[in-house]
Amino acid sequence: MKIYDFDEIIERRGTNCVKYDMLGAAYGNSEALPLWVADTDFRVPDFIMDALRERMEHEILAYSFRPDSYYETIVNWMDRQHDWKIEKEMITSSPGVVSAVTMLIMALSEPGDKVIVQPPVYFPFFTCIKGSDRKMVENPLIIKDGRYTFDFENLKRNIDEKTKLLILCSPHNPGGMVWTMEELEELSRICTEHGIVIISDEIHCDLIFAGHKHIPLPKVSETISNNCAVLMAPSKTFNVAGLSAALVIIPNKRLRVKYDKVLNTIHIHSGHIFGNIAIEAAFRNGYEWHDQLITYLEGNYKFLEAFVTEKLPKVKIMKPEATYLVWLDFTAYNLSEIALAKILIDGGIALNNGSKFGTGGEGYFRLNFGCPRSVLEEGLIKMEKALEKKED
Repeated sequence: MKIYDFDEIIERRGTNCVKYDMLGAAYGNSEALPLWVADTDFRVPDFIMDALRERMEHEILAYSFRPDSYYETIVNWMDRQHDWKIEKEMITSSPGVVSAVTMLIMALSEPGDKVIVQPPVYFPFFTCIKGSDRKMVENPLIIKDGRYTFDFENLKRNIDEKTKLLILCSPHNPGGMVWTMEELEELSRICTEHGIVIISDEIHCDLIFAGHKHIPLPKVSETISNNCAVLMAPSKTFNVAGLSAALVIIPNKRLRVKYDKVLNTIHIHSGHIFGNIAIEAAFRNGYEWHDQLITYLEGNYKFLEAFVTEKLPKVKIMKPEATYLVWLDFTAYNLSEIALAKILIDGGIALNNGSKFGTGGEGYFRLNFGCPRSVLEEGLIKMEKALEKKED
């Protein structure tokens, strides 16, 4: 068995990457430690890089298509990792999950229709809705027993005849919730009862921690399987977001035809030649690497939890059940988000401001611990010093 080195430090500055090279534009401090953008600092696994290099040896990069082997690896991955049996015909594509959300909104609703989001949540959803001339309706999550859950009563009050879609983030970003079967069943029941199609962003579905199990939405029931679209990608798990390749899995043929019509109209159905190769390589050979990644991320979270508990007791942690993102509550400092953000960036650490994630995000910051542990420790020390300086 090959042992992968997640402690390796890889210099990323100067590669036109958003996480490092956009720090100056985004925060005014290009030397800060970036624990913001949701990609990792881990080397792309060798089996993906080898597949990409092999294809590069053939020096014609022309139009391509996805072979049967591409679909077979996806089907096998879903079966083995998620106990979800899908068929090749259900699988379509997108350059990314966010673009798939927009295309689904265009395909399954009309301008002026309402789309429900449940903030605080991944903020590009807001642009997908508003930019498509749809009306965004919020059903804010509520905190119960230290974790987010759905507000079903408020959801029902917000539904009317113009409500056509609901965007689900599963697992949840930024909170890290792995929704339970009971939560998904009730959400599905309400949506199907009112003819609402669920767009389920499951891009973090392969980053699940011990004691939890991701449930692909179509597994909840045959009814919701016919009333949803599932969005996945290897980008978060295998760190290949720059290859612009995502999966859109739609069991219902009628909905899939509507989506594919938009996809084909925009003429992006063939995908990125290297993105297609990366998906096949990841899902064919990624099992052992994936297991080691999860073990490392769990260790990173335990390190973070111990550090914050001991040295930053005012910062409250929403314990993630998935993802390499942690949602930190700074409200005990009784400072505005602007003031807190300045303290952190002046102290040399860049986090995501909570308000960007919508209602309920005020007073929180999102931290990305998908990095070598030494980098995480450096960031936490910077945070401790910055906040101590403020209190002196």
